[in-house]
Amino acid sequence: MTLLLRLENLAIALLALGAYWQWGGGWGLFLLLVLAPDISMLAYVFGPRVGAIGYNTLHSLIGVGLLLAAGYAAGWSLAVPIALIWTFHIALDRALGYGLKYETGFADTHLGRIGRSLNR
Repeated sequence: MTLLLRLENLAIALLALGAYWQWGGGWGLFLLLVLAPDISMLAYVFGPRVGAIGYNTLHSLIGVGLLLAAGYAAGWSLAVPIALIWTFHIALDRALGYGLKYETGFADTHLGRIGRSLNR
């Protein structure tokens, strides 16, 4: 099941990237924003519970949907390319196995544990 979820997210990442390219988004904007959601990892300074909340907030497609809705309501056309970059980031993370975090620690995700096991 995990492999299927990872492949599904790889497809979403590639679709978002293709849509961004078709939309005519600049690669400078892409490079500037593609890693922006990872700033949320700084929340782990305040412990695993706050860290998980911070990380999950910026690594959920709910935020992408809210951005698109607000952008549409405000007539802000830049919302679409930003949402596509954000979607690409989220989907690529999940394709690589970095899922939404549990409050037990950064390595515990909805896609399984990431990193090396301490028990060999």
